[in-house]
Amino acid sequence: MEKINAVITGVGGFVPSYILDNEEMSRIVDTSDEWIMERIGVKTRHILKPEEGVGTSYMMTKAVKQLLDKTQVDPDTIEALVVATTTPDYHFPSTASLVIGNLDLKNCFGFDMEAACAGFLYAMEVGAGMITSGRHKRIIVCGGDCMSSMTNYEDRTTCPIFGDGAACVMMEATTEEYGLIDSYLRTDGKGYEHLHMAAGGSACMPSHETVDKRMHFVYQEGRTVFKHAVTKMSDAVETIAKRNNLTKEDIAWIVPHQANVRIETAVARRIGVDESHVMINIEHMANTSGGTLPLCLWEYEPKLKKGDNLIFTAFGAGFSWGASYMKWGYDGDKFCK
Repeated sequence: MEKINAVITGVGGFVPSYILDNEEMSRIVDTSDEWIMERIGVKTRHILKPEEGVGTSYMMTKAVKQLLDKTQVDPDTIEALVVATTTPDYHFPSTASLVIGNLDLKNCFGFDMEAACAGFLYAMEVGAGMITSGRHKRIIVCGGDCMSSMTNYEDRTTCPIFGDGAACVMMEATTEEYGLIDSYLRTDGKGYEHLHMAAGGSACMPSHETVDKRMHFVYQEGRTVFKHAVTKMSDAVETIAKRNNLTKEDIAWIVPHQANVRIETAVARRIGVDESHVMINIEHMANTSGGTLPLCLWEYEPKLKKGDNLIFTAFGAGFSWGASYMKWGYDGDKFCK
């Protein structure tokens, strides 16, 4: 029996039309374009306007609709939808179920998974496993977040970092030697005090007190998270490259989580890959958490060639991190013709 691999066959994405630039940000909080660019590398970020009933599922529905239109795949052949998000529309039902309902995917089941900024990296592994098991032939994996919904715009150290957006990939079964080849994924459970949202869950339910204390926003100790992110992402990329016998010349693209431009460049220097081979869009996309990796693919898709070796890497709350090695399955510019 031939080996089954899980290959990406298309990418879709969506970002809100409203753009919050650093000039406007400096009128909201005590900051400046120079401060933000030097420390984070973000010039603009897309923000989903807080309209009633519009959340992460809205952006993901737009992204999946674009993917289906672009690939011309029959929606009735989609068997599963895996969603990676930290900002679901509701505690329940799942964001995946809302997207499935919005698009009337009749033969599809879906579920959400949450691993913060590492969510899409983990979701790709789950999706690939569903396909390589032989039980599914075509699924969609989504990653995205409405980070503005839990950003404290009175905290100058965190509010410039985040933006909103979502993207998705089609994953299909193939017997060719393309697709997700290997993953190195880890969680140590030691990161709560450095990166979290304190209230809103079962351990600290919402109350007047938690709202008054602004406990429903992202809390981050930037220096500590930066240090761990650089080390863990670099180590993960080195590990995945070494065990797959990949030299820096073999790697067409590093696809890193877009947390801070200094993290991306530090990871590239650590493994000796030129920055021209690192996907970076943080300047105009900011940190969209679970959306950063697929949004990179969405923007860089025209540059991707069949057979390109890609290494994805991410780091998020928990702490959760890892890297995955993928051999790209198609010439990305075919969708631009």
